[in-house]
Amino acid sequence: MRRVARVPARADNRVAVTALTTTSPTDAIDALLAAEQPLRRDRLLEYLHRLHDRFHALRPGHLRALAERLRLAETEVYEVASFYHHFAFADDDAPVPELTVRVCDSLACAMTGSEALVERLAATLGRKVRLQRVPCIGQCDGAPAAVVGTRVLRTADAGRIEQAVAEGETTARLRSEPIDLAAYRAAGGYSRLAEIVAGRLPAQEVLERLEASGLRGLGGAGFPTARKWRIVSEQPAPRLVAVNIDEGEPGTFKDRHYLESDPHRFLEGLLIACHVVGAEKAYLYLRDEYAAARTLLIRELDALIADPPVLLPELELRRGAGAYICGEESAMLESLEGRRGMPRLRPPYPVEKGFRGRPTVINNVETLACVPWILRRGAAAFAALGTDSSRGTKVFALAGKVRRGGLIEVPMGATVREVVERWGGGVPGGRELKAVQLGGPSGGCLPARLADTRIDYEALAETGAIMGSGGLVVLDDGDCMVDVARF
Repeated sequence: MRRVARVPARADNRVAVTALTTTSPTDAIDALLAAEQPLRRDRLLEYLHRLHDRFHALRPGHLRALAERLRLAETEVYEVASFYHHFAFADDDAPVPELTVRVCDSLACAMTGSEALVERLAATLGRKVRLQRVPCIGQCDGAPAAVVGTRVLRTADAGRIEQAVAEGETTARLRSEPIDLAAYRAAGGYSRLAEIVAGRLPAQEVLERLEASGLRGLGGAGFPTARKWRIVSEQPAPRLVAVNIDEGEPGTFKDRHYLESDPHRFLEGLLIACHVVGAEKAYLYLRDEYAAARTLLIRELDALIADPPVLLPELELRRGAGAYICGEESAMLESLEGRRGMPRLRPPYPVEKGFRGRPTVINNVETLACVPWILRRGAAAFAALGTDSSRGTKVFALAGKVRRGGLIEVPMGATVREVVERWGGGVPGGRELKAVQLGGPSGGCLPARLADTRIDYEALAETGAIMGSGGLVVLDDGDCMVDVARF
């Protein structure tokens, strides 16, 4: 397996302001992207990241030179770069800060004082630091959250942020050590994949087991996983797999937990998908906010390549750039192709015409992580959980006005009230449950009078809500629903 996309070492994050080097833009592009030759249009976002990591902003001269090397119009490169929130712009000769501090202003963080935090930092950080309000960064159970460089600070206050800036603590780091390749294989990991590749577990039987389990896509749409894989496997080659790891819905952070705690569980599911549908290549589209997870994935993918359990397909890790809409699968495909993340009109669907027009399986991390479990423990064990139409379990990211925020895994069919009161410990401070935001802004708010609604795809749809990717933000009777609606 050859993995194309590596993340270069991040430039020094010391607090300073720098101007463009004296190197010509064309020479800078050629030096920075020397290992990428020949350049490819679909990797435009990767090239923009390289530029931004190195020079701390995107400049007209560099964009012009990049457009020339890609044989694109300058406007094509600029319209892509300007679509994504994590790219800053500066004139060719303008000094720019080398350090960016991002403060989340999404619902959970707004409820815990992010606006006041931004106002304080604007007065104290000064011009040597770029300060940005940003949408959800996937740290909702640690609200308010901020990112200094790439280092995440949870339950952040101005003093901690100012200290991190002053001491240069700006590099992403994991909160705990995950299950690595050796530990995963020692516990039987990749054994089902080996059986499939060796022919002891035929692809058709894998599809039958997944079908019997009732596994549906856990990224929000709930499409039956076996049906999706079967459709793609019947399409003409080459076929592809893409993993959507751009969980940008406010209140959602479950995929980050999977990545940072047990990455090989989902990687085995991904490799099983590749083999079952006959895909020679897979793309992992990871949101840029998850810098620690990116470092970990690179490390564990390198370990997997060095000691593969089977012949591996080609895997390519890609960085998003801070666009919430790219969590929608067709917008993600546009971004993978080096374009703005604008959703496509459908049909055709990705299973027929996905990445660069090829049949593509798109699943999220949680869905793929279920596959090895089902194949190891049996379809019946998974199907025994949940409801007739929604089998198995669902992982929820619980945040907001609740005593015990964090990740919980509950059987499908549990009620919203059970999630909040039984597993979340209820609303603190003697307040009453007012509503929950379920499934991000597109899912809307479920009022307390509907809190006994079962958590399954059909029951939620009857109320006008959606499952979404599993974000659940609790609101109490002190929260203003007009402000929530405005958000």
